[in-house]
Amino acid sequence: MTDAINNVTFADKLKGYLKNPASMVLMLLVMISAVITFAVLLFIIAYIVINGVPNLTPELFSIHYTTENVSMLPSIINTFIMTICALVIAVPLGIFTAIYLVEYAKRGNKLVSVIGVTAETLSGIPSIVYGLFGMLFFVTYLKWGYSILAGACTLAIMILPLIMRTTEEALKSVSDSYREASFGLGAGRLRTVFKVVLPAAVPGILAGIILAIGRIVGETAALIYTAGTVAEVPSNLMSSGRTLAIHTYVLSSEGLYTNQAYATAVVLLAIVLLINILSSAAAKKLASK
Repeated sequence: MTDAINNVTFADKLKGYLKNPASMVLMLLVMISAVITFAVLLFIIAYIVINGVPNLTPELFSIHYTTENVSMLPSIINTFIMTICALVIAVPLGIFTAIYLVEYAKRGNKLVSVIGVTAETLSGIPSIVYGLFGMLFFVTYLKWGYSILAGACTLAIMILPLIMRTTEEALKSVSDSYREASFGLGAGRLRTVFKVVLPAAVPGILAGIILAIGRIVGETAALIYTAGTVAEVPSNLMSSGRTLAIHTYVLSSEGLYTNQAYATAVVLLAIVLLINILSSAAAKKLASK
């Protein structure tokens, strides 16, 4: 049957489309949408690269920031620190919550539906609202001040619904036959979850973590009110520091370092691309095992 489908010529497809004009219109709409999407993405990347690469200079990678070199290296380091801290908080909470909802909670449980609605609601809240909450709670109420820890906790709350929902869907996609086979061999529920179900769901879980990393790296509004805009490498988690996205925003808003802002955007784009490539490679390697 597959060979027969592959041997269908373009003329046969065209005859089919002519008999059913609606199919022809839908095919054209799908193709046009795909071309427009790819063209917009390509245009944005090309625009950033063309304007940013010529402005990349060694001064932009100095360890200390000054108004003369506007170095982005401290912001790059802060970005990695912020990403790691936020993931350390959000990933275990999100994965364990999803495990409870899928593997332990009873089907039709009201608590499951409430948590699902809450997660969907949190996903739609603008980041500026998270920033104001983080400023009022972490910065002011807990008296942490503008710090990396306050920013990381705020980001962890932001990405928690994303990680939880993607992990939940990844666990649901694992066939029940895996669980039944494990139970049939005498394994308990806990061993089945961590030895059978979770390894099979790793690619889907990593996909959610990749999306969460992208949101962390590109976030500005929530971090301005919690982590601050100090362009230095923090001495500890209670020190203030700006990420690469905030650094780009500050340079462009000042109007004096537009070229450097484009160069920073190129580095930010490269970091996001590198993270996606490494994460995808890790997901494929784990899936093959």
